[in-house]
Amino acid sequence: DEIPTVVGIFSAFGLVFSVSLFAWICCQRKSSKSNKTPPYKFVHVLKGVDIYPENLNSKKKFGADEKSEGKNKSVMPKNSLHLDLEKKDLNGNFPKTTPKIQSSPDLENLSPKHFAERKKDSVSPDSLKSINSLSSEDKQDKLGTLFFSLEYNFEKKAFVVNIKEARGLPAMDEQSMTSDPYIKMTILPEKKHKVKTRVLRKTLDPAFDETFTFYGIPYSQIQDLTLHFMILSFDRFSRDDVIGEVLMPLAGTELSEGRLLMDREIIKRNVRKSSGRGELLVSLCYQSTTNTLTVVVLKARHLPKSDVSGLSDPYVKVNLYHAKKRISKKKTHVKKCTPNAVFNELFVFDIPCEGLDDISIEFLVLDSDRGSRNEVIGRLTLGSSAEGTGGEHWKEICEYPRRQIAKWHVLCDG
Repeated sequence: DEIPTVVGIFSAFGLVFSVSLFAWICCQRKSSKSNKTPPYKFVHVLKGVDIYPENLNSKKKFGADEKSEGKNKSVMPKNSLHLDLEKKDLNGNFPKTTPKIQSSPDLENLSPKHFAERKKDSVSPDSLKSINSLSSEDKQDKLGTLFFSLEYNFEKKAFVVNIKEARGLPAMDEQSMTSDPYIKMTILPEKKHKVKTRVLRKTLDPAFDETFTFYGIPYSQIQDLTLHFMILSFDRFSRDDVIGEVLMPLAGTELSEGRLLMDREIIKRNVRKSSGRGELLVSLCYQSTTNTLTVVVLKARHLPKSDVSGLSDPYVKVNLYHAKKRISKKKTHVKKCTPNAVFNELFVFDIPCEGLDDISIEFLVLDSDRGSRNEVIGRLTLGSSAEGTGGEHWKEICEYPRRQIAKWHVLCDG
């Protein structure tokens, strides 16, 4: 009788121990998941769907509070365009709410007169006046109008930008007489917050209705910021076409009373003059015995601003051509935020023919831009058919092989 009793006691203790261990492991996993910091600094709402498009560095962005960041990660209900993390029930679900931000179809019913009647909904009387006074001749020169809204959430310390739509864009595709527009937005002057909308195919009146929420921006710093919108048309086979830009300084903008609806005329992009492209110092040496060309990218100076946001992040791409066909390419490292970059990088190219008669080399100075195609700051070509200092430098290389010859060159339009 004693043996079954002992076995039963040990079995009971073993069962209790196993259940306790399993419960402890589950609690540890749950607590570790809840302590994770969300890997984003803004929330992108695309027509009611919660999206986190890219990870941004979270250490130096407007002094964001690390504790508040840990509360920002959640799932957005499909029927809501506003993220409110503190209105969850005990099960972690969001209550059903009605959207507060108007969708793009509602904007079609808003006339310029309606914008003018609401002081809160319009901060650009000059632009409204220009819209009302457009003639048929003026409309041909216009690049369209961008509609967007601004809002500040004091409870979350979040700055909210909703890109609603654009109207009257020009056709960038001459064959289909339409465009594939999308918008890139940057918060200046720090240029750390960069976002972009999705591409809408074959339309001149795109309705984006996309909301970007930027956390950790104090309301006192809103007046020092500027919004830069770049309107582009996607091109699958070449560089995207720039339709125009909108620059929106937030100085004098009052967001304490609620959401502001705004519209701005799209203007031509501020194109830099060719005389302000900067200069590039390169050194070349032709080794006739090994039939190689040594290229050293030394320095760049007086590079212009990449855009209205500030200094560029330059790097140099080196292309080797034989009979107008590119046969090799190299590139330097990126130098951050400087108009006077020092590269000091050496590249060796094998020449497929005897001599340099059919050889030319191209230097492209580009501005590195995360999340979009890099912009060409300037171009330099060295070869027998090159003009100016490029042709002279190439002639010296051919006349004096095995000698490293360095020269400064003025960059041309990209």
